Amino acid sequence: MLPKASAFLWRRPYLTTAAELSLPAIWFIVFYLAALVLLFVSAFWSVDSMTGEIQHSWTLDNFRQLITEPTYRHVAFRTIFMAAAVTLTDAVLAWPFALYIVRYASPRIKTALMAAVMVPLWCSYLARVYAWRLILSHDGALNWALHLLHLPDQNIAYSNWAIWLVFSYLWLPFMILPVAAALERIPVSLIEASADLGAGAFTTLRRVLLPMALPGLVAGSIFTFSLTLGDFITPMLVGGAGSDFIGNVVYASVGVANNVPFAAAFSTLPLLVMAAYLLIVRRMGAFEAL
Repeated sequence: MLPKASAFLWRRPYLTTAAELSLPAIWFIVFYLAALVLLFVSAFWSVDSMTGEIQHSWTLDNFRQLITEPTYRHVAFRTIFMAAAVTLTDAVLAWPFALYIVRYASPRIKTALMAAVMVPLWCSYLARVYAWRLILSHDGALNWALHLLHLPDQNIAYSNWAIWLVFSYLWLPFMILPVAAALERIPVSLIEASADLGAGAFTTLRRVLLPMALPGLVAGSIFTFSLTLGDFITPMLVGGAGSDFIGNVVYASVGVANNVPFAAAFSTLPLLVMAAYLLIVRRMGAFEAL
């Protein structure tokens, strides 16, 4: 029986491929696409103000509230702006670090630096955030170091600046790794040819390295942008008054106000933003560097 089945599948390789992909496809459709569809559908429902029960009647009130209420517009703008700022910051920091690792560091130093990039990813997310709370507090390590330098205190704890710093630190490895991978794929012969043709270091960087490593930068930006866009724990722990992100409003709508339809409506915004962003970066070849 088994030899016949093996021969049958060998003559029809597409059946083998379909069997291998069936379980992942079912998982993807049932637990991901179906969940997104239910999320989008529930955004058109409402909550009875008297009983607090969800009314399965179609309405645009949730989306209308998001558009007309200035508070929610500010929250959405703050979240998107912070995601863009963190992405730009990590790109600026990751580029020279990755370039040094790939092109200039010795094998021993390269191993040590890559370990330094990877080790924070093995630590608890909350432990790293709480460590930054201690660093940025009024009597924390930052102000202690400033006192030694006879500089004034910088009270940035529990502010949007603190959120920016912590996010930039948390997601920096997700930018360094794809940039380093993109730089690794650039042949050394191209850099040597650029030098042989009379190009200086800056010209080689601008005309050779940056264009060829751009997919890695864009791939890293997918991680930093999306992770910042959907996070609500860091703003809750290190942000202050007026530092709510989309995730915080969604969390409060579900856990405090028990308004799941409104939370679902607000959750569609980062999904739409990421969908548009992915369509843009797809044209830049970012998926090839993932």
